[in-house]
Amino acid sequence: MALTKRVIDAAIYQGDGKSRCVIWDEVISGFGVRIFPKVGDKPSRKSFILSYRFNGRKRLMSLGTFGSMTLDKAKEDARRYLVKIRDGIDPLEMIQDKRKSETVKELCEHYIERYAKPKKRSWETDAQRINRYLLPKWGNLKAANIRHSDVAHLHSKIGTKYPYEANRVVALISKMFNLASQWGFLPDGMKNPAFGIESYKEKKRDRWITPEELPKLAKAIDNESNLYAKQALWLYLLTGARKAEILRAEWQHVDWHRQELKIPETKADRTHYIPLSQAALEVLRNTPILEGNPYIIPGLKEGHHLVNIDKPWRRVRKEAEVEDVRLHDLRRTVGSWLAQSGNSLHLIGRVLNHSSQSTTAVYARFGENHVRTALEDHGKKLLGLAGLGETAEVIALSATQKHIKA
Repeated sequence: MALTKRVIDAAIYQGDGKSRCVIWDEVISGFGVRIFPKVGDKPSRKSFILSYRFNGRKRLMSLGTFGSMTLDKAKEDARRYLVKIRDGIDPLEMIQDKRKSETVKELCEHYIERYAKPKKRSWETDAQRINRYLLPKWGNLKAANIRHSDVAHLHSKIGTKYPYEANRVVALISKMFNLASQWGFLPDGMKNPAFGIESYKEKKRDRWITPEELPKLAKAIDNESNLYAKQALWLYLLTGARKAEILRAEWQHVDWHRQELKIPETKADRTHYIPLSQAALEVLRNTPILEGNPYIIPGLKEGHHLVNIDKPWRRVRKEAEVEDVRLHDLRRTVGSWLAQSGNSLHLIGRVLNHSSQSTTAVYARFGENHVRTALEDHGKKLLGLAGLGETAEVIALSATQKHIKA
């Protein structure tokens, strides 16, 4: 069939999740659109491709993503490349040669558009790291000219203050250069410049808001001048949701009747329903709905959600004198307090939407007071039935007397 926008819009992936699904155009030889398997609730990604043979070798090149590239532009490029093939020029090799001279800025753009946005829910975090650390220093340098010493220096510079962040930046660079190699952006055989960088030691976080700290934190949150940031912080404390889940939450997903918030896309790759307590519902009722914006926590950009809550959070924790507390520690606070209230690890895992029991197991120690209380009660009952009284001192005295008699 002849490819039209209507045909592409209606096309859905048909396959086992691994096989390639392509609709070929009957007019332009080798031109088609590839449909990728659906990920979560997102629509299937579709990409224009051109298949051809050059010097007996079968070649397949991606022309662009449907949506970012129009059908007319894709057809125009396909025809242009077919002319070059007839003239004895391999367009894929030509593009790969050009890519090898691309800058770090261009590589970062490809990474965000071709990999991060389609595959990572946390792509905005990657974009922030790129804008903060990579582009100011390396943006105009050729990607092929980045060396191991450059990455090591950047890792060390960030690590003097933020060792964990330094490790995340190196992991991002490593992934980008692995993809750059696959995409033909680097000379053949070039070693990944992030390979072999020794990570800073990381300890599991064990920080949460204590009952003694909560009054000051609550007061600081209520004093925050950014209304939507204030509401978001209360929702973190009341629901245990992840940062992105609250910032991306939409009014349409609040079920007032069932008293729950639907999170369509989660880190665990499944829809999650957060039960809303009366306190959480009250926060939502007191959150103004911004006309024309679907998000509960709207940002400054029209129609978008708040992306960065770091500045308000820094103000709040400074006023509350808990500057070592991170935003994610509010989620940990929910798990810790639930454990101390005697709730099971299974229930805590469901509240926090953990995909693994080992992730929830960190909260086991917070339930030790309840284990201790249970054993104390058990001990008193045991001693009472044995006729020895109710205290450990009775056992100790009895044992001492027997020892003296012996």
